[in-house]
Amino acid sequence: MVKIGNIELGNFPLLLAPMEDVSDPPFRALCKENGADVVYTEFISSEGLIRDAAKSVMKLDIYEKERPVGIQIFGANLESMLKAVDIVEKTKPDIIDINFGCPVKKVVCKGAGAGILKDIDKMETLTKEMVKRTCLPVTVKTRLGWDEKSIKIVEVAERIQDAGAKAISIHGRTRSQMYKGSADWTKIAEVKNNQRMKIPVFGNGDVNSPEKALEMRDKFGLDGAMIGRASIGYPWFFDEIKYFLKNKCYKNPPTISERISMAERHLKMAIDWKGETLGVLETRRHYSNYFKNIPNFKQYRTQMVTTDFSEDLFNLFSELKNIFKKEPILN
Repeated sequence: MVKIGNIELGNFPLLLAPMEDVSDPPFRALCKENGADVVYTEFISSEGLIRDAAKSVMKLDIYEKERPVGIQIFGANLESMLKAVDIVEKTKPDIIDINFGCPVKKVVCKGAGAGILKDIDKMETLTKEMVKRTCLPVTVKTRLGWDEKSIKIVEVAERIQDAGAKAISIHGRTRSQMYKGSADWTKIAEVKNNQRMKIPVFGNGDVNSPEKALEMRDKFGLDGAMIGRASIGYPWFFDEIKYFLKNKCYKNPPTISERISMAERHLKMAIDWKGETLGVLETRRHYSNYFKNIPNFKQYRTQMVTTDFSEDLFNLFSELKNIFKKEPILN
């Protein structure tokens, strides 16, 4: 049984990764319904929170149906991070996660995200002080290191654990790699196989098929998988992995009708949460995967990602339901 603090997650839990403009409440709810064991919010700037920035505060919204849910924050200033912990705690998440892994330049240049991998002492101090500040379990998401020459992830994980973190998720790339090349799970396995490690070690990066999840569990011995890009526009992915791990065969993929209904529901939830303009805009990135591998679908997908009005999208979804209502299951 894998646990984060006192939160029981079963064997080999699947976690929805925090993704900017993706891991919002509507999408988290859909992933939760379809097998995600833990969901994390989009990362939230500690500086934005303490200054009451509207975008940062909005990301604190969580709902009972998502639980267990973790709120992820990033920053490099200790005082700001501690104040952010106080703000986050009031929203009553199940977990507070620290982002020590974001490779984006605007975050890194401030010494936050993966930028802190250049200062392991500070990384440890921030974790220790944040753990002391809250009664909630604190977890950490990070990368292997800044670059290939500075990988010290075994030491980093030990120090994060000793600072009081209840779990660590490791993306199998360095900051220098960004999202290029392949994730190196052998380095994550070295952390897990370290006899000093007692907290769960979750793998992240390139879990894009049920077979990869099985490999992460059985070959590399990790405690669970954190899934990001493979879930975008495909919340069924979590359930498909669980089915494969249990039965050693594939679950039938969603029908075209089920895909249309899910996309329609996703859009409605997004509009209800963030309004017409953002709701339409930020669901666009999901449509490629919602309707992947459907023959002769390009013209419809083009309409989805170019229209600015939800009424047009809902009309299109209704039209597609009639067009594809007799379509077979996709392979």
